[in-house]
Amino acid sequence: MANSKYEYVKSFEIEDEVMPPNLIVVRIEGRNFHRFSAIHELEKPNDENALNLMNSCATAILEEYPDIVFSYGFSDEYSFVLKKDSQFYQRHASGIVSVVVSFFSSIYAIKWKDFFPNKELKYPPCFDGRAVCYPSTEILRDYLAWRQVDCHINNQYNTCFWMLVKSGKSKRDAQDYLKGTRAQEKNELLAQKFSIDYHTLPVMFRQGSAVFWDKEDETDMYIDRPQEKSHKEIVVKHCNIIEQSFWKAHPSILDEPRCAMNPLVGFSLV
Repeated sequence: MANSKYEYVKSFEIEDEVMPPNLIVVRIEGRNFHRFSAIHELEKPNDENALNLMNSCATAILEEYPDIVFSYGFSDEYSFVLKKDSQFYQRHASGIVSVVVSFFSSIYAIKWKDFFPNKELKYPPCFDGRAVCYPSTEILRDYLAWRQVDCHINNQYNTCFWMLVKSGKSKRDAQDYLKGTRAQEKNELLAQKFSIDYHTLPVMFRQGSAVFWDKEDETDMYIDRPQEKSHKEIVVKHCNIIEQSFWKAHPSILDEPRCAMNPLVGFSLV
């Protein structure tokens, strides 16, 4: 940019660089998706096509931006984890968030027809985003555990709520009916009133989706001797990311040889 007497205005720009070694997470959420879901007549409490569309957008994010190594999402939200030594956008939070949100939103609109071939996209979706920094991988894993716990709690409540509404109760009556109920009581409600075993609902509904680069091992024959080699590919998994076993099985995600004990280990997602 050429020097001019007006260049001083740059000094008013907000400095929002996330200093290393903090880990950066970008969380995006659908804005006013209650209205979006109603207008597009998405299935309640979970629309499998809509969830797979979100997963496909998250996959596209990882393909486009190699600095993003892991993501987790459910409903209309997704969290994206950048690698520890990332210099993406010089670690400026505003730049990172704006790129992730805009790319995700545009991919969502582009891919809509792939998942809803017989349903018109009546208006473009809108997502908001924020960047959060975590000082250690242990706290980062606690953040991801928090999001998965929320997935389970919200899905269990919403499953009960929408079954009550579909059975004839008003939304207000359904809310009053569920007020103060515990997890076991909700499971009993589903089983006794609607013959639904919550534990058998699709894992994606109960545990959300993890999208990440994973190593795939292959065996090649070279001069009649097998040789192991590996390559990375993006996978979508519906699994328990709270347990330490997940991070032990995938240490390369956070670039750690071993994972510290997670204080939320033992929380039940069933």
